[in-house]
Amino acid sequence: MLEKEIFNINTSEDFNRLALEVFRFQYENVQVYHQFCNLLKTNISEVKTIEKIPFLPIQFFKSHKVLAENVTEEIIFTSSGTTGSINSKHYVANLKLYEKSFLKAFERQYGNPSDFSILALLPSYLEREGSSLIYMVECLIEKSKNHNSGFYLHEIDALVEKLKFLEKSGQRTILIGVSYALLDLIEERKFQLKNTIIMETGGMKGRRKEMIKEELHQILKKGLGVEKIHSEYGMTELLSQAYSCGNGIFSSPPWMKVLTRDTEDAFSYAFKKTGGINVIDLANLNSCAFIATQDLGKTFTDGTFEVLGRFDSSDIRGCNLMVL
Repeated sequence: MLEKEIFNINTSEDFNRLALEVFRFQYENVQVYHQFCNLLKTNISEVKTIEKIPFLPIQFFKSHKVLAENVTEEIIFTSSGTTGSINSKHYVANLKLYEKSFLKAFERQYGNPSDFSILALLPSYLEREGSSLIYMVECLIEKSKNHNSGFYLHEIDALVEKLKFLEKSGQRTILIGVSYALLDLIEERKFQLKNTIIMETGGMKGRRKEMIKEELHQILKKGLGVEKIHSEYGMTELLSQAYSCGNGIFSSPPWMKVLTRDTEDAFSYAFKKTGGINVIDLANLNSCAFIATQDLGKTFTDGTFEVLGRFDSSDIRGCNLMVL
């Protein structure tokens, strides 16, 4: 029943009611989350607003199996990381739920995938197994039903020729690329793209020096000849994504919400100032929908948010961030 309601949220009241239902379900069925709430001495009967819901620190996905009882995982997604670091594992019990979440979120922002040729320049993700981003992009490429869609590993010259061809033909195109690979691309060739959306996802992955996102976007806009750089905000531990269509401001689908906690007090909330990002992802039904990330950001009255960096103590993870 909860699964059907998740994608039919129309109001903030719908979201808040469903979030509390998901909280109670996960408290009863996800052992790690149950224990975490008990350690905080959470009185379940007093949790009547989303601000009272405990958010599980994202590090638990490195040390515990965060999965509801009486379900079995269909796939395990793993995070990228530095050599020697412990990677997160997301045990996903329902791939159809993940597919429904990312397809609906994409369609809300961009329309039907079949309206585009979708190109992917994601070498650091392709070079390892278990990437949820690769799973999502593979599905989007398939749904595009366009023979020009596809992945590029190190074939920069071939990608240059494909972009030239698609631009000449007037084909609407989305190029999804990890940041350092997009920089590699514009060092090879400069563009004036009129029909192509550039969506960056991920940082430098140790291949280049990290830079402020605004600086990165300015370089990419100049090199690719576009007015805006789009971004995707997602991570291994989530089943939903938020998108930015420029200026670094992200919008979430109706079943996802970002709150910002006070950097000095994890149980208080910050607003219109920098705080730690807490994510409610109701599609993450069989795992944990309430995650305290190591990301820093700001939230705004219209529900949008900005990502500013990460806590200094956080290790490098495979998500869409630049350092300050």
